Amino acid sequence: MGEIRTTKGIPRPLVKINQAFIVISVLLAWITGIDLLLALPLAAGLSGLLFGYNPVIKLAANFLRKEPSSYLQEDWDQQQFNQSIAVFCLTVGLVSFLAGWTALGYVFTALVAAAATVAILGFCIGCFIHYQWKMYSYRRKQAASGK
Repeated sequence: MGEIRTTKGIPRPLVKINQAFIVISVLLAWITGIDLLLALPLAAGLSGLLFGYNPVIKLAANFLRKEPSSYLQEDWDQQQFNQSIAVFCLTVGLVSFLAGWTALGYVFTALVAAAATVAILGFCIGCFIHYQWKMYSYRRKQAASGK
């Protein structure tokens, strides 16, 4: 999700700032009708996924009051998984709005905004999905090996 990466992960305040940026961008796009505002969190998320550099997180890191390692850390891999879901939803939402498929645009942007809002409040939907996928894969592997 960004350059601020320690061996433990990403400081939680930076993850929450990124989530808030997604929510604010979606709300502003809805309120103003400027669909291209969705390109901002989309570009930041893609940059984080492809290059390990999320400009929102990088900028927010300048405002941390303590050393990044002193904050509760979020798992890097888990955050990459979550960011990939956000990027997917933002992409489908933006493309849908641009194509004139307004209802689909609202569905996907509402999904990402709701997930980010719930994550800010303390429940990570992406983490839940990731955990369920890992458990499913583990059980399938166990069943295949006859254990």
